[in-house]
Amino acid sequence: METLVAVVVVAFLLFTINHSHCFNHHRRSQLQRNSLCAELIQPSGYPCTEHTVETKDGYLLGLQRVSSSHGGGDKNAKPTGPPVLLQHGLFMAGDAWFLNSNEQSLGFILADHGFDVWVGNVRGTHWSHGHTTLSVRDKDFWDWSWQELALYDLAEMINFVYSTTNSKIFFVGHSQGTIMALAAFTQPEIVDMVEAAALLCPISYLGHISSQFVLRLVGMHLDQMLIAMGIHQLNFRSDFSVRIMDSICDDEHMDCSNLLTSITGVLFSFPNCVFIFFASVLSLRFTVWIEHKSWYDNPKQFILPSY
Repeated sequence: METLVAVVVVAFLLFTINHSHCFNHHRRSQLQRNSLCAELIQPSGYPCTEHTVETKDGYLLGLQRVSSSHGGGDKNAKPTGPPVLLQHGLFMAGDAWFLNSNEQSLGFILADHGFDVWVGNVRGTHWSHGHTTLSVRDKDFWDWSWQELALYDLAEMINFVYSTTNSKIFFVGHSQGTIMALAAFTQPEIVDMVEAAALLCPISYLGHISSQFVLRLVGMHLDQMLIAMGIHQLNFRSDFSVRIMDSICDDEHMDCSNLLTSITGVLFSFPNCVFIFFASVLSLRFTVWIEHKSWYDNPKQFILPSY
């Protein structure tokens, strides 16, 4: 199995180097062209407005505001409830909250119950808007990790929502969104703007991970390999990546019927939290989910955090 992992990683790295220019060009055009409101939320009958938040280090984050569909499509209709900020997890973006049916997507459910729904997108994701001076082709564009997501991205988004609504916010985070919150909440000025937080599949320390697949990658220092080879952006949606996963699943030692648990490991005797989250999304709208997942990501996000 270890040999298989090594072969997969090397093949992926070589392919990424050869095709990085094409990926970056494609990514840049998408950032400028697409809108989460126009592509996914408004077609479902919900008023939605786009906002841009600039971080202290120059990243332009996409932030969407969603209202109830019961307002007759009036984009100026004001929600009656308090603001709630939804923050996505790793390899995801703000659309993660809207991929199921209206009755089974948290973003739509909260909006229909009167909440003032705000959807966060961190730097480098599909629905954010690049940087004030850097191109996605620049190495420095990808020079960040968990710390910046928490102390810059989430802090600025919380401040923007609080300033716009003049009300303390409710926060809902999933996976990576939870570790961002735990780190951001170490700042008293951020805590003062938050009414309460719900952490779905929360993570903090990763030393307990039991997945042999992940442990082998960590032992190979995958993040350092990628950075040393000049790879600062990963494309998990390429045809090559799909073929690699097919090859892995053909191996008799890999059980792809529970692939997410193979990667994240099983915690105690409970079913894997991440698997449950994805299963709920995949249950009804697989074609929609596969069209939107996964977005590009930064190799430095694989570095274990120190919070």
